[in-house]
Amino acid sequence: MFLIEMFLYLGVFAAGVSGALIGIKKELDLFGVLFLGGATALGGGLVRDVMLGNLPPVGFLDPVYFLVSTGAGLLTWLFYHRINRLQKFILVSDAIGLGVFTAVGASSAIRHGFDEPFIVISMGLITGIGGGVLRDVFVKEIPFVFRKEVYAIASIVGAAGYYFTAPLMPRPAAMYLCLAVTFAIRIASIVFKIDFPVYKENKPSKP
Repeated sequence: MFLIEMFLYLGVFAAGVSGALIGIKKELDLFGVLFLGGATALGGGLVRDVMLGNLPPVGFLDPVYFLVSTGAGLLTWLFYHRINRLQKFILVSDAIGLGVFTAVGASSAIRHGFDEPFIVISMGLITGIGGGVLRDVFVKEIPFVFRKEVYAIASIVGAAGYYFTAPLMPRPAAMYLCLAVTFAIRIASIVFKIDFPVYKENKPSKP
């Protein structure tokens, strides 16, 4: 579980950076930038814990995650132009974060006694993409996961993989498998430029 924990911190950091980058581009003040970074990094886990009845949420019980996301936001504020150029690193870190958040979410559902497939997969998905959805809603953008990108489907497939393999192997192994599947799908979609189709309504041409 050591690697899972390390990847979790990396995912929180990457999510904090992505939220802070959006906050700076939207010209929020320092508090707004840090808040947006924290919402991106911790929002999915908070929503998951509330839905599972795990109160107070883990994000409040363990302040280390909050400190990591705040540190990410401060570093982004201080070194914005340098960090903004590290897009490939951010994408890879974000894909790792998606995988580990999905694994933690799916695992949390089973640990709290919810072993139905829909709940397990939903909790993995909510943990994986919830923070990003909150981030985009806060800045009045259409959530990133609704715009062509193969993002949510990677989380769904990964969580499903966890559900079907958890009874067959030790829990950490199932979590690593979930992480690997989610990460691989997300990275493959970026490398090969795979997007979901978008319905475009034919608008009448102007006379």
